[in-house]
Amino acid sequence: MKISKLKKFDAAEHLRTPEARAEYLNIVLTDGDPAEVRDALNLVARAQDMSEVTKAAGVTREGLYKTLGENGNPEFATVLRIIGAMGMRLTAKPARAKPKKKAVA
Repeated sequence: MKISKLKKFDAAEHLRTPEARAEYLNIVLTDGDPAEVRDALNLVARAQDMSEVTKAAGVTREGLYKTLGENGNPEFATVLRIIGAMGMRLTAKPARAKPKKKAVA
């Protein structure tokens, strides 16, 4: 089989449940890379139904694609609206404490 005949992989197709989408976002948020978070929001919006997310977030489809696109830099308020539109909420939990270094005698 030729590679050109293979279906292009789209991770959005594998995020079928709200739990899977939330877990994916949690993993990406833990790493803390803003570009990865933006890309993850884009992926989850596509997995959920971009039209549904745009309507609930009060933004245009074109605006959401631009905001979550490769060169997008969404404001925090926009990120919160998008997350809320996806039926999720942003929460915080303590980071694991770093082990204390033992004093050298």
